[in-house]
Amino acid sequence: MATDSEPTRTDVDAALLGHATYRSLGEQQLSPAEERFERGRRTVGLFLAPAVTIVFLLLPLGLEPAQQSLAAVLLGVIVLWVTEAVPIPIGGLIGVAVIVFLQVEPADDVLARFGSSTIFTFIGAFILAQAMLKHGLARRFAFRILSLPRVGRSTYGVIIAFGAITALLSAFVSNTATVAMLLPTALGILGVIAKLLQERGMVAADFDPLRLRVGAAIMLMLAYGASVGGLLTPVGSPPNLIGRGLIEEATGETITFAQWMAAAVPICLLMFLALAAVLLLLNRPELRRIDGVEDYIAEQRADMGPLSRAEKNTLVAFGVTVFLWILPGVVALVAGNESDLYGAVSDRLDEGMVAVLGASLLYLLPIDWRAREFTLRWRDAAEIDWGTIVLFGTGIIFGGLLAATGLAERLGNAVSDGLGLTSTLAITIFAVVLAIIVSETTSNTASAAVVVPIVIPVAVAAGVNPFVPALAATFAASFGFMLPVSTPQNAVVYGSGAVPITTMIRSGASFDVLGAILIIVVLPLMVGLLGLGA
Repeated sequence: MATDSEPTRTDVDAALLGHATYRSLGEQQLSPAEERFERGRRTVGLFLAPAVTIVFLLLPLGLEPAQQSLAAVLLGVIVLWVTEAVPIPIGGLIGVAVIVFLQVEPADDVLARFGSSTIFTFIGAFILAQAMLKHGLARRFAFRILSLPRVGRSTYGVIIAFGAITALLSAFVSNTATVAMLLPTALGILGVIAKLLQERGMVAADFDPLRLRVGAAIMLMLAYGASVGGLLTPVGSPPNLIGRGLIEEATGETITFAQWMAAAVPICLLMFLALAAVLLLLNRPELRRIDGVEDYIAEQRADMGPLSRAEKNTLVAFGVTVFLWILPGVVALVAGNESDLYGAVSDRLDEGMVAVLGASLLYLLPIDWRAREFTLRWRDAAEIDWGTIVLFGTGIIFGGLLAATGLAERLGNAVSDGLGLTSTLAITIFAVVLAIIVSETTSNTASAAVVVPIVIPVAVAAGVNPFVPALAATFAASFGFMLPVSTPQNAVVYGSGAVPITTMIRSGASFDVLGAILIIVVLPLMVGLLGLGA
């Protein structure tokens, strides 16, 4: 029995199930030095964000009023996001409100973007994940993976295996859907590792399992691995389809499925190796070797017994959702993504609506029909991380406004003119850097839609074949790893509560730089070897 002087022992399962994306200082276990840093960081943000916004509004920049107002507010919001002066979702909502007050666009037009299909993908995926956690299915999957030869003996092996699985799935399935599928299992494995640390006395009795470096490494590997894998095929992510279409329209050259993969495979392989190195160096797991736990894992798997009715129902809902998510990609492989069949299937099986349908099955499949008890109760859905949904919704709003006001295009053209770009290499570097910067503050899809149309005329004006720069911009549009709003998968793993914003920024910035270098160096080589863009 604990005395007043003894810390309360952490309930790992409860901590992981009841996580929150944003937690105040009083809700976290911080050292005195960490608490001073966090308090200072958040206090600075309270004053810096409005100061940056006001100063930028008053500067004589020669921008159109709507463009200058949007840039000023977006800079202020980024300060709020980085410093966490207020809860990150609230920072985005403040920015949206100020946008309307400054009349950048009418309120109805601004808020209409919040109805994006991606928002509903989040809602459905989070409800499915909640069911997997609540009924122990995620824990069962976690122990199954840990029992695989060699994988479960090392935290490094677990992290790399998760990244590889994510990357391969993302080549044919939506990046967001892939991360949503694997997130509950990743949380389950984090729970197992946290308990091992607890049992071995390697952490304090009242430690916070959501502050473990190994948890951040697993979650970031999921998010970033999906972006890397999404580059493997033309249907791997929306930016690929957008960029390929624009390139084919501008150059008249078709990029086949096989040609795309031949160019992408070596780049993605090198990116994955760089990703593993970055994440494991910057987020070194507290526990490296987990040898000797085979008996413990076998014992836990035996204690779980056969699948319960709730677990079976959850598997059915999960399986239906995954099947419908994958089906358009399968059709694209068989019939081609230009076929009428692919168009009909992909239009009907919208990713967001599939996620909502799968989540709805959890309220239709009973675990006790007589008592009318179903797999989930509404309060389970009410407990999902709505903050992350709000956060990404505001990111979509800002992304749409960047394109609608013409601010993104104006910035790109101004930078291009100022730098005097005249060679393929210079324009490629510009394209990659611009795409990554834009993708940090808006969706990858919006980044491709904004940047590629800028790069093509810049290349043409310089007398350069736009094929390589535009393709490089397309690849780079899938980057943007520093902020939760940069990609949907970033937002999903941030919603796990296991990735502090500062950790995401540090890891994401490092991988942005390495990824940019690989695209700039390797992509032109592969294009030349394959005879593309000749």
